[in-house]
Amino acid sequence: MKIAEVSEQFGMSVDTLRYYERVGLIPPVHRNQGGIRDYDELDLRRVDFIKCMRGAGLPVEVLIEYMGLVQQGDKTIEARKEILIEQRNLVAARMEEMQKTLDRLNYKIEVYEKALLKKEKEMLQIEELMGEG
Repeated sequence: MKIAEVSEQFGMSVDTLRYYERVGLIPPVHRNQGGIRDYDELDLRRVDFIKCMRGAGLPVEVLIEYMGLVQQGDKTIEARKEILIEQRNLVAARMEEMQKTLDRLNYKIEVYEKALLKKEKEMLQIEELMGEG
C-alpha cells in the first residue's frame, strides 16, 4: 500500500508517517522498484498501534524505546511489558482526572440549566400577570 493510501486509511499526514519512519517508530518501509514506499500488513499493524498509543497520549520517546525493544526480539519481552504497564498506569490516572473534569462540567451545566428554567418560569409568571391586567 502506498504512503498516500496509508495516510488516508489512518487519518494522518504523509509527513507524520515519514517522521515515524525517520525516528524509528516504524522500521524502514520496503520500497518498490521506483523507490516508492510499499507498506505491507505488518507495517500497517505498526502504524495502527502507534496511532492508538499516540491517541492515548503516549510520548513519541516512549514509543521509540518500545519499538526499539520490539526490533530486538523476544529477549526484551519483560522490558516491553514493563513499559506498557507504566503507560497503562499513566493513562488510567489521566482518565481518572478527565472523569473528574467531566463530572464538574456536567455539574456546572446542570446548575445553568436549573437557573435558565427558573428564569423562564419567572418570565412566564410575569407574562401571565401582564396579560391579566
